[in-house]
Amino acid sequence: MFIAVLADLAKLMLIAAGFYFGLGVYVRNTRPLWTGPLRKRRLIVASLIVLAVLIADVTEDTIGGDSGPIDGAILQFLHWHVPDTLHGFFGAVTWTGSWVVLVPLTVLATLALALAKHRHEALLLFASLTTSALMIYIVKASVGRERPALWATDSYWGSSFPSGHTLIVASFATAASLCVNRIRPAMRRYAAAIAVVWVFFVALSRLIIGVHWPTDVLAAACIGAFIPLAISIGLEIGKPEQARRLRGGPRV
Repeated sequence: MFIAVLADLAKLMLIAAGFYFGLGVYVRNTRPLWTGPLRKRRLIVASLIVLAVLIADVTEDTIGGDSGPIDGAILQFLHWHVPDTLHGFFGAVTWTGSWVVLVPLTVLATLALALAKHRHEALLLFASLTTSALMIYIVKASVGRERPALWATDSYWGSSFPSGHTLIVASFATAASLCVNRIRPAMRRYAAAIAVVWVFFVALSRLIIGVHWPTDVLAAACIGAFIPLAISIGLEIGKPEQARRLRGGPRV
């Protein structure tokens, strides 16, 4: 099994590398104005491609039912090895990813950024969260995966794939990290570390509570990170396009 996993990862990385190379060729030949912004954000571009490949692979395995045995084994392991005394803690962690927390937090953060004249960051944060909320509803309705029923749990709305809590937290945390990176670059490592820890514990809490499969939270974390990264790239490449239109330059 271990060798099969390594082979699968190697295949995914080759696919991602191929897309990265192909995107570079396409941009140089058809969208030269994008070259500068994309070169400056090459790490984000590479991350987007890797995330997209992972999302596609996990979604395919989920719909095809190939991930079931591994999902079940991981859930059973966590169920038997995480003490009951920690369930209250993980319940509180799950609450931080609820709409009750994130909707007011998003509204307040967006308003604060806008009032501080950080309009780019305000747009990034707001667009990331609204897009993520829409994505949760669309994917849940499209996939319709049954939630785990390995032991008694509280009932939750909607299908299991993807984890809405994990996706929305990953989106907010990634967008917030990008905002910090632009406003206070010296704090970017701390922001990124906090974001990773928050997403990890929310994802883990959904498994320990028993309301999601591991592939639900893996896909959700990837989608949640992908959305703000993609929006940030879109805003970056939109600047030279807008400048060209204002100058009345030719379409490329």
